Amino acid sequence: MDRNLDTVDLDSADDIALADKMNAGRKQVIAELQKRIIGQADVIELVLQTLFVGGNSLIVGVPGLAKTLLIQTLAQVLELKFTRIQFTPDLMPSDITGTDIIQEDTSTGRRQMVFAPGPIFSNIVLADEINRTPPKTQSALLEAMQEHRVTIQGRTYTLEEPFYVFATQNPIELEGTYPLPEAQLDRFMFHIIIEHPPEHEELEVVRATTAIIDPHFTRPVTGADLVAFQRLVRRVPTADAVLRYALSLTRTSRPKSPQAPESVKKWVAFGASVRAAQYLVLGAKARALCSGRYHVSFEDIRAMAHPVLRHRVLTNFRAESEGVITDTIIDELLERVPVPASGM
Repeated sequence: MDRNLDTVDLDSADDIALADKMNAGRKQVIAELQKRIIGQADVIELVLQTLFVGGNSLIVGVPGLAKTLLIQTLAQVLELKFTRIQFTPDLMPSDITGTDIIQEDTSTGRRQMVFAPGPIFSNIVLADEINRTPPKTQSALLEAMQEHRVTIQGRTYTLEEPFYVFATQNPIELEGTYPLPEAQLDRFMFHIIIEHPPEHEELEVVRATTAIIDPHFTRPVTGADLVAFQRLVRRVPTADAVLRYALSLTRTSRPKSPQAPESVKKWVAFGASVRAAQYLVLGAKARALCSGRYHVSFEDIRAMAHPVLRHRVLTNFRAESEGVITDTIIDELLERVPVPASGM
């Protein structure tokens, strides 16, 4: 028997107090970001949910839409260690993870191998234009993104918490790029699309960026707070009906599923993995807390569907030739997959 969605609550007064702190911190972070970032409210919400869950996100948009500036400003507001890695064709894995170097002890004259950490040893790593480097170098991020550690020369180094990877891509300039392997795409919680802002916001961008901008930020949330928020998100109870709905969306996206609609069988090469269902639920939990609720609704799952599924539902050649995009397929999944009745 499912628990009633309206009566599910956090376990203790301490959890509720932490949830209130998380929601208040979110509002304060947004206010600080708005000192430099104009508009893009939906993008900012998804970026913050990435932080609260402890995931990694891929941000896709044409140049000039403040993808890099947003993540850079976020790290500045939170006072977290930030590194930006400009991905290029000649970038090597050791340029990301670090490597052993020979160092001489000035007092003894003896030489020894010493590990020199790479830019991955940070709190927020921006992998700028990640698809401009070959898959071998892209894969240097895999262990860090999943396990929050790196292995070099047989030795494992744990990364400092909190740890996040935000990657950017330019969708229009594809010459000389290397598509991300499916295994790496699946490590990203969200595929966030950043669009040109409305005219009134674009006017504000032009006005603000052609004047002197020197904002002073107040840190509303610490790194330790983010780690606590991540644990809190995982403690939010979720009714079985909601879990089943998230799983149904994921399973129905697979062309070999008996429940898959004809559109999926016709246009999808590979559907979403089980990690998609996990991130649908985790993202929904974070969204619920950010909305001041202590339970997860079906609408929370639906709101996560596009950013969670759009890089996991891979279209085939027929879809590309007919101009069918993944978001269209996700729209149909949301329309066709029935919402379970709670209490059954």
